Amino acid sequence: MTKSSSSLPLPAVARRMDRVSSFLAMDVLSAAAAKERRGDSVVHMEVGQPSAPAPRAAREAAKAAIETGRIGYTEALGTAALRERIAWHYRDVYGVSLAPERVVVTTGSSAGFVLAFLSLFDPGQRVAITAPGYPAYRNILEALDLEPVVIPLTKADGWIMTAQAVEKAHAEKPLHGILAMSPANPSGTMIGRQVLAALGATCRRLGLWFISDEIYHGLTYGEAASTALTSDDDAVVINSFSKYYCMTGWRIGWIVVPERLVRPIERLAQNLYISPPYLSQVAALAAFDAAEELEAVKEGYARNRAYLLEELPRLGITEMHPVDGAFYIYADISRFTNDSIGFTKRMLEEAGVAATPGLDFDPVEGSHYLRLSFAGSENDCREAVARLATWLK
Repeated sequence: MTKSSSSLPLPAVARRMDRVSSFLAMDVLSAAAAKERRGDSVVHMEVGQPSAPAPRAAREAAKAAIETGRIGYTEALGTAALRERIAWHYRDVYGVSLAPERVVVTTGSSAGFVLAFLSLFDPGQRVAITAPGYPAYRNILEALDLEPVVIPLTKADGWIMTAQAVEKAHAEKPLHGILAMSPANPSGTMIGRQVLAALGATCRRLGLWFISDEIYHGLTYGEAASTALTSDDDAVVINSFSKYYCMTGWRIGWIVVPERLVRPIERLAQNLYISPPYLSQVAALAAFDAAEELEAVKEGYARNRAYLLEELPRLGITEMHPVDGAFYIYADISRFTNDSIGFTKRMLEEAGVAATPGLDFDPVEGSHYLRLSFAGSENDCREAVARLATWLK
C-alpha cells in the first residue's frame, strides 16, 4: 500500500523566508480594514497612499486605450513614448541631459528595486541602507540572499546618510553598494545637493554602486529635491508614478541606469515581468500633462503638514524628524511608550486612528517611534488630532 498524500512529508519553505519580515504598515492596514468591516470608524494614517485619484488626463487616456480593444504587451523596457517623456522630464526639471535608452519603465518602484538588486549584486554581497528606512529594502535584499548593512541615522547628522558614515561602514567590512532615499520614508527628511554629490563621489572612489530612491520627488515644502544624476551619471535612480502622480494602484515606475546596465536589466525584465502594464504606461504618459491638478493636491498635503506640525506638539508629540518632503511625520513617542507595536494597536482599537509602528522602519530604535501619513484629506487630519487629544489624556 502507498501512503496517502496527507501523510507524506511536506517540502520545506526556503530558509531565506525566515529572514523576510512582514510589512507592518500593510498589517496595520489589514487590521484597520477588519475594524471597518465590523462597522467602526477609522482614520487612515498608516499607509503612504494619496487620497486623490489619478489625474483626470491619465484616467481619460486609459479609457481611450480601452476603447481600442487591444491591451497587449509592450517592449520589456517600456514604450518608446513614455521613456522619451521621462528623459525629457529630467531635462525640464533638473537640467540633466538623459538618453531615453537609459530609462527602464517598471511595474512600480518595487519591481525597480528587484531589477536593480539582481543586476548590480551577486548573492552574499553587502548593501548599505539606513535605519530608519523603508522596510522593503531590507526584506527584498534578504529575499535575494543579499546582506543589508544598516547605517543608523543620527540627529547630529541631520537624520540623513552621509559620506562619512558610508566610509566608516565600508572600512569595517567592505560594501558593494549603498541605497539612499530623499525625501525619505518614514520621515520626509531630504538629503541636500552637496551631501548627495558627496555620496556619489564616495561611491565612485570606493567602487560601490549608488542607488538613489527618488520616488517622493515633486513632494517638497521648501527647497526642491535634487536628483543624484546631477552629480553622478553612474548612479542608479529609481522613481515612481505612485506618490506625486497619485497612481499607486496602477503599479508603474521607472529606473534610470548607466548604459552598460540596460541590456542586462532588459533580459531580467523580459523573463520576470515580460513588460510593464500597457494601460498604466498610457496613463503615466498623460499624467505628465496634469501639473496644475497635481500641484493642487500637493497644496493639500502642505496644509495637512502645517496643521499637524502645529497640533501634535500640543498632544505631547514634540520630537520628530525634519518633514522636508513626502507626506509623513516620523515622531518620537517615548513619552508614552517603548512598545510602538502595542501602542499603535491600542490607538487603532481605542481611538480609531491607524498609524505605523516605528519598528517597521527601524528594528532597534523604532520601538519608541511611529509614522503618521498626512496623504489623506484635511478633515482626516483634524479628526485624527481630535481623537488622539481625547485618547492621550
